[in-house]
Amino acid sequence: MPTLILLRHGQSQWNLEDRFTGWVDVDLTPQGEAEARKGGELIKAADIAIDRVFTSVLTRAIRTSWLALQTAGQVYVPETKDWRLNERHYGGLTGLNKTETAAKHGDAQVTIWRRSYDVPPPELGTDSPYDFSRDRRYAGAVLPNTESLKTTLERVQPYWDAEIVPCLQRGETLLVAAHGNSLRAIVKVLFDLSAEAIVGIEIPTSNPLLIELDAGLKPTAARYLDAVRATALPTIQRPSHG
Repeated sequence: MPTLILLRHGQSQWNLEDRFTGWVDVDLTPQGEAEARKGGELIKAADIAIDRVFTSVLTRAIRTSWLALQTAGQVYVPETKDWRLNERHYGGLTGLNKTETAAKHGDAQVTIWRRSYDVPPPELGTDSPYDFSRDRRYAGAVLPNTESLKTTLERVQPYWDAEIVPCLQRGETLLVAAHGNSLRAIVKVLFDLSAEAIVGIEIPTSNPLLIELDAGLKPTAARYLDAVRATALPTIQRPSHG
């Protein structure tokens, strides 16, 4: 049966600095590197053979996948990178300190920008230093100036359907090393969650989420490999009989 592992990247430099990161290509901290290796240790201990890896085009996710695979003894596994697995675009919040932003706009407003399903932050200004339109990773793409989780899902799901689903349909075991919000988008699709339900789901860093699927790609079991750092998972809907 197909198996999916979702792996959120380890601590980045801007995580450490408490800044809104989004699409800015910051690297892992030494702690983030250690977290990624721990993820690989957990995969190795669970004796999981990975067939293929998907990741974003951002360094922190790519290096998390590399470090995890190296630790798991599976560096030879083919890897595909695509910007549609990037973190949510934080628009005009990009680069700002989270605490300072809350002091300026109020905790309630910042919570709406960060945690609501369909309310995006203000758009990125035309004079922003974080203009990604000239970055060759995005050549030919229509890029957002800000995103909510809803619009993040709208660019993740077509990629999921076109590139990841066919691999799962072949019965492969996949690792998707990406970001909190792009992985939450995948969780929403897989578990068929409502907008209200997905807002309450939080994926911890570098703790592999192992999801077993049936032939129709419906989850049959899900667990974090590190049970100590596990967070709440969606309820798996069992088929009714009778």
